[in-house]
Amino acid sequence: MKILIVSPAWIGDAIMAQSLYKILKHARPECRLEVIAPSWTLPVLSRMHEVDDALLSPFNHGELRLKERLYLALKIKKKNYDQAIVLTNSLKSALVPYLARIPIRTSWLGELRYGLINDIRDDSSRYKRLMIERFAALAPGGELISKDAIPFPHLISDDRNIASLGKKNQIDFGREIITFCPGAEFGIAKRWPTYHFSVVIDHYLRLGWNTIILGSDKDSEVAAEIKKRVCEKQTNLFDLTGKTSILDAIDILSISKLVLTNDSGLMHVSAAVGAPLLALYGPTSPTYTPPLSDSARLIKKFSGFSKKRVGDRADGYDKSLFEISPEEVIQALNELL
Repeated sequence: MKILIVSPAWIGDAIMAQSLYKILKHARPECRLEVIAPSWTLPVLSRMHEVDDALLSPFNHGELRLKERLYLALKIKKKNYDQAIVLTNSLKSALVPYLARIPIRTSWLGELRYGLINDIRDDSSRYKRLMIERFAALAPGGELISKDAIPFPHLISDDRNIASLGKKNQIDFGREIITFCPGAEFGIAKRWPTYHFSVVIDHYLRLGWNTIILGSDKDSEVAAEIKKRVCEKQTNLFDLTGKTSILDAIDILSISKLVLTNDSGLMHVSAAVGAPLLALYGPTSPTYTPPLSDSARLIKKFSGFSKKRVGDRADGYDKSLFEISPEEVIQALNELL
């Protein structure tokens, strides 16, 4: 059995999809799983035991590029897949498996994909289930699997890369490490205030910990704001925003004694490497996509869910995150030790 998986585009979703890969391999140990993913999530697949091969999807969000999709489908057709499982709802994502004439094309109906998907699974209760429950329902038979029986994602770390990162950034990984992930997609409303982060960093600097700020180049401005407010000597504060690949981030988080993060892709990375993790939720909800780890804890002050990009305070932050105090966070982090 040879299966092509069309991966979600977002890093968190791509990691949570590993739960399905584990189920598939458990049900059919001999099956070959190949995953097609965009460039920004493709490297993560190399850290999943279950993935036999990873293929590059050259398309960005929203791009149709029908001619290129047909060309890709012709290449994929030569690989003779028995089944495709599409883990997104868009019509575009179902085109390549259809054009490649893969016999079984499994997914939800999504954007009225009649014909493109010929093994349609029920998704009527999507917002009442965890994301991994939706993914698990795409496994053979389509039975709903109890969330307690669904395996959590697990990403592999690379010891040689860890040693290289320590040398390159002059970080002593023998000291206790706390990693901060202050970024979040879609605006300031999902971010805990920088002035709160700085208080927590000061606390751990006073304790002699190595403190690392991790994120993409888009988070560098946030990191700079945090560092401006840090009062302690910053010898053991390392700002790696924009300086690491996603594989580097996986390895740094895997050796962190504590991680503090917003609801973000790096939250899911932290959970998947088993790091003791505290996740801070504001307008978003952990009901659908919580951190999947027994070592994870979360704080959420207000109920409900909102897709707002700017919060309700004058400084742009949302009240639901502003009211999580640094002292409360430090106490919760200590309870993870």
